Amino acid sequence: MRENRQRDDEYAPEDDAVIGRVFRRSLVAVLVVGAAVALVLLLWRRAPKSEFVDEAEPARPQLQDLVARPPAVRFTDVTREAGIDFAPENGARGAKLMPEAMGAGAAFFDYDGDDDPDLLLVNGVQWPGDPVDDANPPPTLALYRNDGRGRFENVTSQAGLDVSLYGAGVAVGDYDADGDLDVFITAVGSNRLFRNEAGRFVDVTESAGVAGDPAGWGTSAGFFDADNDGDLDLFVCNYVEWSPEIDRAVDFRIAGIGRAYGPPRGFRGAHPSLLRNQGDGRFVDVSREAGLRVESAGGVPVAKGLALAFADLDADGWTDVIVANDTVQNFAFHNRGDGTFDEKGVELGLAFDSNGAATGAMGIDVAHYRNDEAIGVAIGNFANEMSALFVGRLGQLVFSDEAIIEGIGPDSRTMLTFGLFFFDYDLDGRLDLLHANGHLEEEIASLQSSQRYRQPTQLFWNAGPNAAKTFAAVSPSSTGDLARPIVGRAATYADIDADGDLDVLLTQVGGAPLLLRNDQALGHHWLRVVLEGRGKNRDALGARLELRAGDQVQHRTATFTRSYQSQVEKPLTFGLGDVGRVDRLEIRWPDGSRSVLEDISVDRTLRVYQDSR
Repeated sequence: MRENRQRDDEYAPEDDAVIGRVFRRSLVAVLVVGAAVALVLLLWRRAPKSEFVDEAEPARPQLQDLVARPPAVRFTDVTREAGIDFAPENGARGAKLMPEAMGAGAAFFDYDGDDDPDLLLVNGVQWPGDPVDDANPPPTLALYRNDGRGRFENVTSQAGLDVSLYGAGVAVGDYDADGDLDVFITAVGSNRLFRNEAGRFVDVTESAGVAGDPAGWGTSAGFFDADNDGDLDLFVCNYVEWSPEIDRAVDFRIAGIGRAYGPPRGFRGAHPSLLRNQGDGRFVDVSREAGLRVESAGGVPVAKGLALAFADLDADGWTDVIVANDTVQNFAFHNRGDGTFDEKGVELGLAFDSNGAATGAMGIDVAHYRNDEAIGVAIGNFANEMSALFVGRLGQLVFSDEAIIEGIGPDSRTMLTFGLFFFDYDLDGRLDLLHANGHLEEEIASLQSSQRYRQPTQLFWNAGPNAAKTFAAVSPSSTGDLARPIVGRAATYADIDADGDLDVLLTQVGGAPLLLRNDQALGHHWLRVVLEGRGKNRDALGARLELRAGDQVQHRTATFTRSYQSQVEKPLTFGLGDVGRVDRLEIRWPDGSRSVLEDISVDRTLRVYQDSR
């Protein structure tokens, strides 16, 4: 630096001329920019309205008008019209026992092999010692047969499922490889397994060895092939060590309310279970040797599991298991390649939220929602906790909670979310996200002004890779009966009326379920894929699919187990938007073999057999 250089804060006479030139140039620049802005605003005001703008409201030149907005898709409550007359029972008579608040699950599955989704609803019973209404039969499970057009008939009794128990969750799977789907029910008390014998169910719990702890509390469960031997094993989440006596001793109370449903922090945890299929109709509990017993330093079970998801996180061909735990760390059981597991939730970044805290985790789902190698793990959490969206890349085993930057964080904070799942509700080729919401306490609004007992179901539209945030909350005014406030718990989906789009079922506490028909009419194309595996895994659970259509690449994994205590239908639905042809569909079957199909017509259901190429 030269020694005679003027200091920045010193004034020189020649600065006047420089300042004058700068001022004139700045004035010209301001006038040019102003004229450009005026022209843009004039053209904007004259531009045609978006097809999604409500004609009753004049378009205003605001920044959000430049952003793609969710299409108007209404869901219609057809519960009664469809023949669903289910009356749930949870035993609530004022004692405030914790299971009463947790709700029960549901499953869409084809129990009779006629290629349409039937519906099973899990029910509870009254507590022992409560007065019984002798004029009415005891509550039971409920099975409804679909006629293929979305009309249902109650066939519970003739199907052999008129069974009373304090049920919680449901899992379906062809565990005996005879070509039809069997049913496993978790419960407060002993769990139950029903073998499907040509449309009639037989209780084989004892002979199969799957009852579990008669004093336990099973929640979500799912069939999968843990050890790649071809047959289906069974994973069962257990919630807490519970009994009415323990609950009354905890005696949780809230000022202004009195006795309330106690948080799980007041109860000891309970280990999840892995039941290995022996191939002869029997299962063996291998939970300990499989690495599922995670304990505190004092030897107390850490897990308080409410939901699970299956995913091959490192793309090694072996199914891993993620467990959503309530108020304690989530688990990520990484399959070692032999059907045993290492718990790596902390190491993978799935154990805690973005603040490093354990959350009141409820429902869970996993999907390639970005249509690339990124995999998302969505978890619904308690009120005043955002839902989590852990994002990682397939095979890398490193996740981070991106709920805020992906657009679901703030809008989910005030809700208490139980069931949730990814699905393409508008068939545009991108997976959207649904949250079923509802609080535990009827009087919560008197304590927290931001809370309500009944809460609307939320829909988050996937705006695609070019949006500032992947997800946008859909206005309740545009979703029809989906937004009706309920005490939501389980959530599941199926195409009940064979029109190609996915309809939704929600269960609730203290009220009937809602069957919501998807009435989208956007003209988008679709393809539904049904996989038929060879060997014992007849439904090809764990198969991975990659579909290429136009400039989109979509990924799916075959599984029934999603959401909270529930199961979804077997067919895999791909929305295609305006694309009228599928270029390529590649299937990696559970045994590692591959099938490739090309130039596929759309707007139909495609059945693919494993031996096809």
